[in-house]
Amino acid sequence: MYSRQGRPGIPPEQLLSALLLQVLYGVRSERQLMEQLDYNLLYRWFVGLSPDDAVWDATSFSKNRDRLNEAKVFERFMATLLEHPQVKPLLSSEHFSVDGTLIEAWASHKSFRPKDGGDEGDGANFHGQSRKNDTHESTTDPESRLYRKAPGREAKLSYMGHAVTENRHGLAVNGKVTQANGMAERRASEAMLERRRKAGPITVGEDKAYDTADHVDALRAINVTPHVAQNDTARRSAIDGRTTRHAGYGMSQSRRPLIECIFGWGKQHGTMRKTKHRGLVRVAADFMLNLIGYNLVRLPKLLAA
Repeated sequence: MYSRQGRPGIPPEQLLSALLLQVLYGVRSERQLMEQLDYNLLYRWFVGLSPDDAVWDATSFSKNRDRLNEAKVFERFMATLLEHPQVKPLLSSEHFSVDGTLIEAWASHKSFRPKDGGDEGDGANFHGQSRKNDTHESTTDPESRLYRKAPGREAKLSYMGHAVTENRHGLAVNGKVTQANGMAERRASEAMLERRRKAGPITVGEDKAYDTADHVDALRAINVTPHVAQNDTARRSAIDGRTTRHAGYGMSQSRRPLIECIFGWGKQHGTMRKTKHRGLVRVAADFMLNLIGYNLVRLPKLLAA
């Protein structure tokens, strides 16, 4: 990853350390991060800059960030962290939970324009207009999608972040970002659990949004026991007494809310609530960095105990 021609780039280890600081302290932009690096001696020490070293230009820092995405550094960082001799004994290898959350895109409703180039003025007054993802897209971030969290809630241009946690201490073990749609949570769950189950049979706790027959069948087909919360208010649940009668089902449902702590921390302290990046790849990298940051905050307390 080091530059072999032209001017020397930002050392990747310093780039990664600075991005960790951004997540751990909730710095809202790379420009503000560079400003704080300029005067904060603690930040300089952590990144590896001496008090006299010049701080990088914010634009150069943002462009260099893509080098980490191309080398898949964040995925390798997560894998190495979870394989650490002190961390691995803390993780469950059989029992997991999956959930998703909305990440607000860095695009406004004004940018949501017709794909065919139709004239809607400046986009500010869209009341009474039919605006759908099939016919419209954002000119600012075309990969974002208009999505509402629940009936009666406002629709926003968003991405959807998905996380897998182990049930022993609620540490994140995998993450994925997809475009926001009604099928995204279930398809992402199946893809991530397909990688986890290679070591043997596993269980997964999920909420009512995952209670569909096709999803439950897909999990069982890959040797995953679905401990999905029953959604039988308006239809028949895909989970029956053959699953709920076991004590493990109740344990999975009691441990499942731990995954909300990750999303809560990422949106309150990290950079997960409203992304400052455009495009699925960059948003996914920032989401993975938030999962790593959460684990790093939790691990010292767990290891001390």
